[in-house]
Amino acid sequence: MTTLAAELRQRIAAQGPITVADYMAASNAAYYRRDDVFGANGDFVTAPDISQAFGELIGLWTAVTWQAMGAPYPFRLIECGPGRGTLMRDLLRATAKIAGFHAAADIHLVEASPYLRSCQAWALGDREATWHGTIDSLPAGPAIVIANEFLDALPIRQFEKHADGWRERKIGLGPDGYFVFVAAARSDVPDADGLAADVGAVFEICEPARAWAAALGRRLARDGGAALVVDYGHRTSAVGDTLQAVRRHGYHPIFRSPGEADLTAHVDFAAVAAAAHATGAVCHGPVEQGLWLRRLGIQVRQTQLTAGKSEVVAREISAGIRRLIEPDGMGMLFKVLALGHPSLASLEGFAQDGGP
Repeated sequence: MTTLAAELRQRIAAQGPITVADYMAASNAAYYRRDDVFGANGDFVTAPDISQAFGELIGLWTAVTWQAMGAPYPFRLIECGPGRGTLMRDLLRATAKIAGFHAAADIHLVEASPYLRSCQAWALGDREATWHGTIDSLPAGPAIVIANEFLDALPIRQFEKHADGWRERKIGLGPDGYFVFVAAARSDVPDADGLAADVGAVFEICEPARAWAAALGRRLARDGGAALVVDYGHRTSAVGDTLQAVRRHGYHPIFRSPGEADLTAHVDFAAVAAAAHATGAVCHGPVEQGLWLRRLGIQVRQTQLTAGKSEVVAREISAGIRRLIEPDGMGMLFKVLALGHPSLASLEGFAQDGGP
């Protein structure tokens, strides 16, 4: 039994069942205080670790967006959940020759983990950055915000359909003292109105993701700029139990060893877009990651990266890019959503997509 498991059991025994959000928040707070959880030797890999082309293309997207904003000097270059700093490192390398971009970029990283902050500082080398625990302390001004696999780790609440309506799903203790799902009192869930839901169906709400999108939307509408959200999830709101735990690159029971596995849930992109749109931001997409990367020219970059390489290295590079764009990899499950100031009528990669 982990220390956190014991603490949560004591809490439930004393105060009663807790929400899924409470459990997820406590588990992930403990999990991300650990040493490196990313990469082949950790629990999972993210797109920047799979191919350098991912961060490079986001870098070029950022530079083109900055130019469309009128090339403000300075502007805030913000990343939420920067991992080991790989994406930001690749972004800066890809934009090194774009006149004025590096001089104008004031880098801010939203990261709570001291260990990951040290990794990010190492990845950035001599490039200065400012770290923040939340977006609340970010300075004002025009900004471009990157959030890759950030929202999926924010805590969700779950509601289950019963014969008499929706009831919040909570976590209590079974007769053996282990965690079990229990049903709370009947709840009204307006967000689920109109959705086809049989008895037993689960509907998820991520309130922190909506609050994050609303705060960002207000900022972008006021100060100018854009945000790029890349994550796995569904384009439209739907029922489904998507809560999962990952450890050592495989699925892990969500109630086993809380704090030692990554707990995530699919992002409801419609809810995120609606929260930002309600505060004045314009939404572009979401569009499937594979399509978005193809529009940005990832296959051209693949040709450049494999040119002159040995067959083994070229095959490795191509396999990584295929994983990012193919439907049986990350190409369809992962979506890309952009939020922006109303003056940004179009953004690269979203030419055929728009609206909240």
